[in-house]
Amino acid sequence: MQDNMSENDTDEAERHRAKMAKRKAVQDAEVASKTIAKGLLMINTGPGKGKSTAAFGLALRSLGHGWRVGVVQFIKGRATGEQAALESFGDRVVWHTAGEGFTWETQDKARDIAACQRAWGIALGLMDDPTIGLVVLDELNIALRYDYLPLDEVVAKLTSRRNDLHVIVTGRNAKPALIEAADLVTEMGAVKHHFSAGVKTQAGIEF
Repeated sequence: MQDNMSENDTDEAERHRAKMAKRKAVQDAEVASKTIAKGLLMINTGPGKGKSTAAFGLALRSLGHGWRVGVVQFIKGRATGEQAALESFGDRVVWHTAGEGFTWETQDKARDIAACQRAWGIALGLMDDPTIGLVVLDELNIALRYDYLPLDEVVAKLTSRRNDLHVIVTGRNAKPALIEAADLVTEMGAVKHHFSAGVKTQAGIEF
């Protein structure tokens, strides 16, 4: 009985090894077929939580490879844990919180538009800096949703950026023209959120 079990285990292990070897060959061929190197325009959008969080995780990954990272926060004016953590990298992170709060907080459309225009000017400067490898444009989608910035100009500048620069844009309701121009689009789904159950926002989780 023990010998049969051992033989069965050996056969199963061999089948598994053969299956994984075949799968690895397919995966290796797929990876080898991709030969283009370029800066990416990435978008995190959708109703779910985690769009900015994922972008800042990408920033951390970039820093791990020795890059410099630029961050511009549109709309948001609140200090966050990500800012405190990433600024500990010193001059390798250039961070600008250029917003003054969401539109329902400021209740002043002209002020919101002016803040977004200032933030976009800062973003253009970071995109022109050859020492920066990744630019995070946090909540730019919100500024575009409310028409605080000219969509055509923003898309044109993003698509004409230097070839080696990676840019990630966050925020709900990404405009179709921006989605069309992007290389990578991720939509965060809203399956369940503790806020709906009466749980308040908490430092370290929401900001």
